[in-house]
Amino acid sequence: MLGLREYLQSFHSCPGTEIVEWTKEEGIVELPSRDLPEVLTYCLDIKPRPIWLTHVVNDERQLGHGFCLYLVLHFPGKDFSLTLVAKGITDEFPTLASIFPAMNWSEREAQDLFGIKAVGHPDPRSLVLHPGWPQGFYPLRKDYKAGNECQEFKRAPLIFPEMHGDGIFQVPVGPIHAGIIEPGHFRLYAIGEPVLHFEAQLFYTHKGIEKLVEGRSIEDGLRIIERVCGVCALSHGLAYCEAVEKLANVEVPRQGLLWRTILAELERMYNHIGDIGNMCAGVGFALGNANGSQSKEKLQRLNLEFFGHRFLRGMVVPGGVKSIPGSHDSQAILNRLIEVSLDFEAWIPLLLEHDGFRQRAVTAGVLKPEHAIDFGVTGPAARASGIPNDWRELHAHLLYPELEVKSMVEQDGDAWSRLMVRVKETRESFRFLNTLLSEAIEGSTLIPNTPIPIVFEDIKAMVPAWGCVESPRGTDVIWLMLDEEGKIYRCRVRSASYANWPAVPLTVPGNIVPDFPLINKSFELCYSCCDR
Repeated sequence: MLGLREYLQSFHSCPGTEIVEWTKEEGIVELPSRDLPEVLTYCLDIKPRPIWLTHVVNDERQLGHGFCLYLVLHFPGKDFSLTLVAKGITDEFPTLASIFPAMNWSEREAQDLFGIKAVGHPDPRSLVLHPGWPQGFYPLRKDYKAGNECQEFKRAPLIFPEMHGDGIFQVPVGPIHAGIIEPGHFRLYAIGEPVLHFEAQLFYTHKGIEKLVEGRSIEDGLRIIERVCGVCALSHGLAYCEAVEKLANVEVPRQGLLWRTILAELERMYNHIGDIGNMCAGVGFALGNANGSQSKEKLQRLNLEFFGHRFLRGMVVPGGVKSIPGSHDSQAILNRLIEVSLDFEAWIPLLLEHDGFRQRAVTAGVLKPEHAIDFGVTGPAARASGIPNDWRELHAHLLYPELEVKSMVEQDGDAWSRLMVRVKETRESFRFLNTLLSEAIEGSTLIPNTPIPIVFEDIKAMVPAWGCVESPRGTDVIWLMLDEEGKIYRCRVRSASYANWPAVPLTVPGNIVPDFPLINKSFELCYSCCDR
């Protein structure tokens, strides 16, 4: 990344620009907020285009820094990450969403939760705070204290765009759904069955987790972050632990890396198989849904039996893993996985060779590659649109380099492609787990699992670090800053679902209303990750 560094060194606003850190793997550069658009434009012109990992607003007024923006980019092919830092913001900053639409939600969140304005934002509507919250309510400012906000909230109707014309009508879906999923409202504007426009409104049950963890210990923070959502509990916890380990300069021993990789693949597998079944539910294909559900249930029972939790909570801790199975249990896990794999290969052809299901899924909900790139889409949704971004392949972490991970890519960007990416990745996960568990069977009695203790006195204070994990839905990023006492000063959760939701409305118009459930389930995004 020599050219990028030279560009930043010679940047026209050098008096306000400082290269804080620059290594082979990572760079941190401070610059005035006014120069962020120009620098980001330069970065986006680099081929291959950098990937957006996270965008963080932090209230550092107590430190004399004002409000601060942190934008983390990763340059694939170079395994280099760049953090652009803009400090001293008082009440506004120039929008980046007009340059990079992936910034849309995070900048609107900044307006809602911090009260600083994104000047020039193409869609400045409130995002997290639905109508009814009082003026001046900015819950992520440091001087905000939880109090009587519930009494101040006055219920008000949501406002949706108007569309007029002969035969146009609106189909409201949610926010309460016919199932156990969390609330989200979708509004389809249609003429007959074809959809003309689609609106999505989330953030009905925002939990305020990023405020809740402020001032908490590292251990308490982990317990909370693991509960951002159920299905990616392991991924969120692992990304959080990676950030802590960066700040403490701790290297996890191989045995810990081995079992972290095993756990990550177990989480991916039960999610992918369940998501495949859910896609069948979206078109009323009961047999496919039943097969996916029973295979997922077998895997979650395995999680409970050997790791103590169906969602693998509590297994990952800073410095390693809480405990590991011995050789006998490792062999039992492998045997059970072989059974599930054989069962998967027995029923998956029922889906792939079913003409009715294929006709519904092929060409449904196309996500164009250029839209996936512009909106920072990640995970199977991106790979189904021909974008080979898999954090397991892009960045050397855990034991993935030894497994030689290759992105499972499809080109058509439709619901069928998203299905096929999951099918291929499920098979790869079975293969990876066979290799990893074989090592565990041979070595678990020889190498004890001892998590590296975190020495709080050695942790860097008021310095940001981030951890990143390829969850079943894509890259989850936890950005963390600790204070001088080792307590959490700021923790930003950027889940894969948060990155992907804004792209879903682009895929619905042009399809028919009955295909919306299939399209939505082909992304299989989490509400809870957004309502963090």
